[in-house]
Amino acid sequence: MPAAIGGGEAPPAVLVECVEALAYGDGSAGWCLAIAATSGLLAGYLPEEAAREVYGPAGAIVGGVFAPHGRAVPSEGGLRASGRWPYASGCEHCDWLMGGCLVEDDSGVRTLASGAPDVTLMLAPAAEVRIHDTWHVSGLRGTGSHDIEFSELLIPAGRCASVFTDPPTQSGPLYAFPLFGLLALAIAAVGIGIARAALDELVSLARVKTPTASRRRLADRATVQADVARAEAALRAARAFLLDCARGSFETAARHREVPVPERVALRLASTHAATTAAEVVGTAYRHGGGSAVYESSPLQRQFRDANAVTQHMLVAPATWELTGRLVFGFDADVSQL
Repeated sequence: MPAAIGGGEAPPAVLVECVEALAYGDGSAGWCLAIAATSGLLAGYLPEEAAREVYGPAGAIVGGVFAPHGRAVPSEGGLRASGRWPYASGCEHCDWLMGGCLVEDDSGVRTLASGAPDVTLMLAPAAEVRIHDTWHVSGLRGTGSHDIEFSELLIPAGRCASVFTDPPTQSGPLYAFPLFGLLALAIAAVGIGIARAALDELVSLARVKTPTASRRRLADRATVQADVARAEAALRAARAFLLDCARGSFETAARHREVPVPERVALRLASTHAATTAAEVVGTAYRHGGGSAVYESSPLQRQFRDANAVTQHMLVAPATWELTGRLVFGFDADVSQL
């Protein structure tokens, strides 16, 4: 959130560290922070009066979904919107909910210069939004990422903005930082926090557990020692890459008011790499936890499910490798969501 309306306007690396810290305790808590915090970015695109109305009250929580699953048409005073969005994390605790919409007027659906549809984000009071109980899943169960639905809601013009075509109303470097890059960093940080917790849990378990038919503690096995060492190195390297990109690109945004495509590629590479590596590290911890890890009383089974759920987010999913790989080769690609 912008400092002008009472927010922290914190640098991306601080967001990463905060999300990581919460995810260390519980992946779902870290995830909800990642979504609510990045939803605060929209405040930097709204007129200040409207931003204060939504984000200004102490303790206000804003969430929602960027994906354009809604449709809107111009109406007196704003836009009338309808749609249904899955994955609205933390929606039951939100005061305001956001949905991405395609806006259609007499000339058709509004598009970007590339011809791709523009996406307008719209904010509605949570009391006007229907929540469908759909979040029955394997991992990140505590996020409550149910479907939300707008039904012919009139959204005032001041509570609508396109992060593609509307310039930010705030001038700080955070609003020159790539929005999708920031969200990817936050999602990756969830995985990093979960993985750190899982490795620590395995080390604690291995010091006291003697596997069945063995006379040695789990920690005394050379294969376990080697795998933990490799996992530790991989996790630290992934975290360092993530924070290095977060800090470097923020410095670029502060100096130049724009982050060039190669740095945006690096942000997404670091994020996808971190989420993927984190899931692999948790897999190592879960595997060596043995039969102890399958019980509900073990954090490892929940960390395994949560870490693998993180990797399914579109900004760190396997398809990200294809997009960034094309750009590494210098091929043309749509960078609007980079």
